[in-house]
Amino acid sequence: MMGYENQGYEVAHLYTSQDQMASILLDDDLQSPQSNGSKSTPDDPLSSPNPNPNSINTILEPPSYAEAVFRSFDLDSVDSADINGQDHSALATPSFQSYYLKISVSDPLKEVEPSGSIVPGGGHYFSYLITTFTNMPEFNGTEFNVRRRFKDVVALSDRLAESYRGFFIPLRPDKSVVESQVMQKNEFVEQRRAALEKYLRRLAVHPVIRRSEELRVFLEGSDKMQLMRTTDVASKVLGVKSVDGGAADISEVTQPAKGGRDYFRIFKELKQSVANDWGGVKPPVVEDDKEFLERKEQLQEFEQQLSNVSQQAESLVKAQQDIGETMGQMGLAFVKLTKFETEEAIYDSQRARAADTKNVATAAVKASRLYRELNSQTVKHLDKLHEYLGVMLAVNNAFSDRSSAFLTVQTLLSDLSSLNSRIEKLEAASSKIFGGDSSRIRKIEELRETVRVTEDAKNRAVREYERIKENNKNELERLDKEKHDDFLNMLKGFVVNQAGYAEKMANVWETVAEETSGYVKK
Repeated sequence: MMGYENQGYEVAHLYTSQDQMASILLDDDLQSPQSNGSKSTPDDPLSSPNPNPNSINTILEPPSYAEAVFRSFDLDSVDSADINGQDHSALATPSFQSYYLKISVSDPLKEVEPSGSIVPGGGHYFSYLITTFTNMPEFNGTEFNVRRRFKDVVALSDRLAESYRGFFIPLRPDKSVVESQVMQKNEFVEQRRAALEKYLRRLAVHPVIRRSEELRVFLEGSDKMQLMRTTDVASKVLGVKSVDGGAADISEVTQPAKGGRDYFRIFKELKQSVANDWGGVKPPVVEDDKEFLERKEQLQEFEQQLSNVSQQAESLVKAQQDIGETMGQMGLAFVKLTKFETEEAIYDSQRARAADTKNVATAAVKASRLYRELNSQTVKHLDKLHEYLGVMLAVNNAFSDRSSAFLTVQTLLSDLSSLNSRIEKLEAASSKIFGGDSSRIRKIEELRETVRVTEDAKNRAVREYERIKENNKNELERLDKEKHDDFLNMLKGFVVNQAGYAEKMANVWETVAEETSGYVKK
């Protein structure tokens, strides 16, 4: 699988030293069959027509393809995004009219942790300068500069996940604590800077997230990023006081249970999930959106196929890198052979052969360069596959939001069923006593109040579930359209570069074939 964040293929480089290639020069005596200062020698009886070799100094001149510009087809459709400094990343809606949101991340700065740290070497952190240019009306200006640390990015990601459930929200970079310890510090900081910039630019091209209050606050720096609320959601769902004694707010039912503080709700929803799968009892409500279930299954298969294509693309990049390396090494070997043949030559024909060998060396080095250029373009185009693997993670998260919301509805419906059953039993027991049982009557009233609150919570949960369904539907439509456009542009760019560089390499070897065509004549 092509790596993700730190994202994309590694650009292929030849292991052959480029400095070594750049310093290749042969003696001037290769320019002519006669070496300066050498004695005239008799003609070699096996001599043949002497090809007209080019000067060896051209061995490292830019090859003939240098004037050709191979442009990716996908660049044509994102000129406006490039102008605005945006990546044409997966799921980037191109039709933003005249509004732009340009984001850059730069200037990593090591700062002292204000509260200290118990972790060895953890008393410092890096902040990054985030520069924003925009003309969007949601912002309170057109240019902003703010320093943010990685913790702020985590808070932004959490807030977006909380507020925009059901959307395909781009994933933030991982914290990568281990990498920060084993990598060179400068290398790690630069990789994180690039990853943060890519992440923020992906948020900036999402048609909904780019207009969010959370992203505006983050970019403007007008307020600190607040972490997610820490009240006990489970208690609020049940209509009782939270663990800190605060008043209940059943609107919290629209949020998923949070591990570490919502143990009761997590337990109840886990119990409901087990009952759905193994209880042998039909759930109070089931997912009946057949179209969605089919699309979900199709996307799961698409993700598997995408992973396989990604692996093959990585193999292609490695193969092109290897052949470019080998071609370069062969060119260097022919250069050394040419020098040896020239220095040891006795006949003019031997020097002529050395000149022909020089032409092969020249072609091999040019071909090696072409393979490097081709590989760079291959990485550029096929990296779209890697981007969509990241998109599929966001899709799965959005589907998880839907499943979580649906499980909450099922759990609340089961609670209502249980509460109503208890009320019926208490009413039946109370009716057997003349005048009624006062304690049972009080309990019934309490349960009815609980039913009222739970019913309200259920209604809110249903509305939240329907909202997430609608978000899923809209995002799937957007995914279909943009996936079609992105993959079409990727394939066009990949094919045109493969064809273009193949033609250039053919021209290089065709020139050598013409220069040595005399040897086939008898």
